[in-house]
Amino acid sequence: MNTLRVGVIGCGSIARKRHLPEYEANEQVEIVAVCDLLPERVQETASKYGAASYTDYEELLKNPDIDAVSVCLPNYLHAPVTIAALNAGKHVLCEKPMATSKEEAEEMNKAAQESGKTLMIAHNQRFVASHQKAKQLIDSGELGKIYSFRTTFGHPGPEQWSIDGRNSWFFDKEKAFIGAMGDLGVHKTDLMRYLLGEITEVGSFIDTSAKENTEVDDNAVCILKTEKGVIGTLAASWSYVSGGDNSTIIYGEKGILRLEDNPNYSLVAQYKTGETVNYELERIQSNDKGGQTQSHVIDHFTDAVLNGKIPLITGEEGMKSLDVILAAIESNQTKQIVKVGVSEGKALTH
Repeated sequence: MNTLRVGVIGCGSIARKRHLPEYEANEQVEIVAVCDLLPERVQETASKYGAASYTDYEELLKNPDIDAVSVCLPNYLHAPVTIAALNAGKHVLCEKPMATSKEEAEEMNKAAQESGKTLMIAHNQRFVASHQKAKQLIDSGELGKIYSFRTTFGHPGPEQWSIDGRNSWFFDKEKAFIGAMGDLGVHKTDLMRYLLGEITEVGSFIDTSAKENTEVDDNAVCILKTEKGVIGTLAASWSYVSGGDNSTIIYGEKGILRLEDNPNYSLVAQYKTGETVNYELERIQSNDKGGQTQSHVIDHFTDAVLNGKIPLITGEEGMKSLDVILAAIESNQTKQIVKVGVSEGKALTH
């Protein structure tokens, strides 16, 4: 296979601003079909990319010319559509969070294993240049023992990002399952697992304080502990009204790493010796600057499928990051520290 023929299911903002532009920019990809429940939306998208249009994803999956699909749908549809696609013999790139429960995630991974097809979850933080450089520095031992961390992902909310604005599914509890923690927090759980290893325990406060007429959370602060004993905090928020924050700070024995925390440098290393190293790297992209059209997610997925490689974020990896979110939900409900991987994954309640 020299060309990956893809279908994109869901023509909302995530498809329009990331998946479709990145597929179009990849010379090894042909956009064969797009699908959306709204005929006008799907026809407009199909016309733009010269693709076939569908309003029923099951019909799209019957198309033998499609090798792989992107699932760009509300959270509650990730599992059923991904499983159907895998069972139809398609490779799948699924948006995050991969599912709304551990059981759903397990079914998705089972379908991938039985079909022999690639399942990748679209976590993009691992591909950010400063994050990859930080991992090199940490793994090399240059920071010595890691003591602590703090990571944050916040912006004004999906009403400025979603194609449907304030009427978006993001604010519908039945469709979203979870708000800022699932939208933004899961990205940071995946990043911290990538940088520091598995997270084993979680304590959290998750609340709705900034948005009206919705039951999904818009503010969350978690305390995380890794299997190596490193403790730190994670904040996810839709209430940063004057702009976004997508920064991480790692505190180590020999120095501190500041990731996406400086307006001029993607990574700043401050050493105990007094030395400071400023790294000029490709900056992390944000939604308010035209979208993440170079997230490297699509290129990585395409390379994995065409060359038979295991993607960096498999379904199993996606499930481990989801497990942290589920543990945070349970911690907020029970007001107790929760061990990751044993959460029942019940819907968030206040």
